[in-house]
Amino acid sequence: MSDAKDGVVLSIRGMSKSFGRNRVLDHINLDLKRGSIMGLMGENGAGKSTMMKCLFGTYQKDEGKIYLNGKEISFSGPKDALENGIAMVHQELNQCLERSVTDNLFLGRYPTNSAGIVDEGGMKKKAAELFRRLGMTVNLSQPMRNMSVSQRQMCEIAKAMSYNAQVIVLDEPTSSLTVQEVAKLFEMMRMLKEQGISLIYISHKMDEIFEICDEISVLRDGNLVMTKATRDTNMNELITAMVGRSLESRFPTVDNTPGKPILSVQHLSTKFAPHLQDVTFDVREGEIFGLYGLVGAGRTELLETIFGVRTRAAGRVYFKDRLMNFNSAKEAIEHGFAMITEERKANGLFLKCDLTFNTTIASLEQYKTGLALSNPKMVKATSKEIKTMRTKCMGPDDMITSLSGGNQQKVIFGKWLERDPQIFMMDEPTRGIDVGAKYEIYELIIKMAKQGKTIIVVSSEMPEILGITNRIGVMSNGYLSGIVNTAETDQEELLRLSAKYL
Repeated sequence: MSDAKDGVVLSIRGMSKSFGRNRVLDHINLDLKRGSIMGLMGENGAGKSTMMKCLFGTYQKDEGKIYLNGKEISFSGPKDALENGIAMVHQELNQCLERSVTDNLFLGRYPTNSAGIVDEGGMKKKAAELFRRLGMTVNLSQPMRNMSVSQRQMCEIAKAMSYNAQVIVLDEPTSSLTVQEVAKLFEMMRMLKEQGISLIYISHKMDEIFEICDEISVLRDGNLVMTKATRDTNMNELITAMVGRSLESRFPTVDNTPGKPILSVQHLSTKFAPHLQDVTFDVREGEIFGLYGLVGAGRTELLETIFGVRTRAAGRVYFKDRLMNFNSAKEAIEHGFAMITEERKANGLFLKCDLTFNTTIASLEQYKTGLALSNPKMVKATSKEIKTMRTKCMGPDDMITSLSGGNQQKVIFGKWLERDPQIFMMDEPTRGIDVGAKYEIYELIIKMAKQGKTIIVVSSEMPEILGITNRIGVMSNGYLSGIVNTAETDQEELLRLSAKYL
């Protein structure tokens, strides 16, 4: 194949993949140039993850060929792909958190000396050299648990480089990163590009795609519908290619009318680190109240404390003038509170169960006929939520793991909507969700607020927090550093407040 000398490092020709009657990929042709960054975009369920799994040998493609440097390849699994120069940094990092940084870099392939003993000195030397190439200084002996999400991602990139990877796939790498951490990641990506390494950057964040990518490819319903140089396209064309229709704006009109204060948080502090310090604020009935701040500022901890899953040291929470100092999530749920967690796979879903179980698990009492659970009632409720959320699936009996990340998030929304909550707390609710599905989530949030529901939403995306809220509370190092009216603030003020107690 001539592509190798034409500057193409990876070439996919006619790739197809079906699951039963469902064709997920339909004759995909894609070329990745050497020393370039390609943005890969598409709605949840468009086929991005399936294409990458076929590339890495996790799935076996039904048709088509893959070429690396002009030579046809077919991997038996991710380890085979890694050893042949193709690596992937996953959105949900799969690391041994109790082991050291060095251990994580070399797990499964410890180098040994002539006596057959693990060469720890050699490992540390090679690890130090890898991080030097990435412009990072890292304590190699510390447990991975002590590192931030961004540092752990950098470790995965270092691991990919240790295999002499020619192609690195980054799957939603900035979903939990601060603005400063994103800048550091992009600096590293440009450094890798200069070293001749090619990157595939999967993301739903269009601002970032335009900032870092040389080319953009778009998948829709299993078809590659567009590949263009970044300079030759724009956001509107990209959205139209992704969703098959144009969106007039990224955010719907926020036309809810907040009422009187309904939730009051007074002098809330936590007993264990990371600490909250004397947090006080009110949220109104029918209001969309945003929480912004840098990663580690205390946003998640605030929601968890209100919800009863984090121990209070002091403070009180009142709902409709009644004391609501919950000691468990069960208590909070019974009093009309709901919470979407940031880590959906870790604590939002039952991964070995189907859509029906995951949709109805929080509301089992209402599906009983006599003393027994009624499966028809549960399936009917699940079908209703699939339709409401426009979840892409074959039906209620699909396993939750067969859905894309964004569609899994829709199932979590459906689970809580079945309980009709009064206070709905959402921690990064659109993380890993495509632009079309995000818009639907935004519309749902605004609709709920107009029905009198009170929404508290945490987001690391500044355009999002400014686009869908009435007011924004800004967290800084465990303190509430200020509350601003969304219509009267800007990104500069939010950043200034988020750094107030650093």
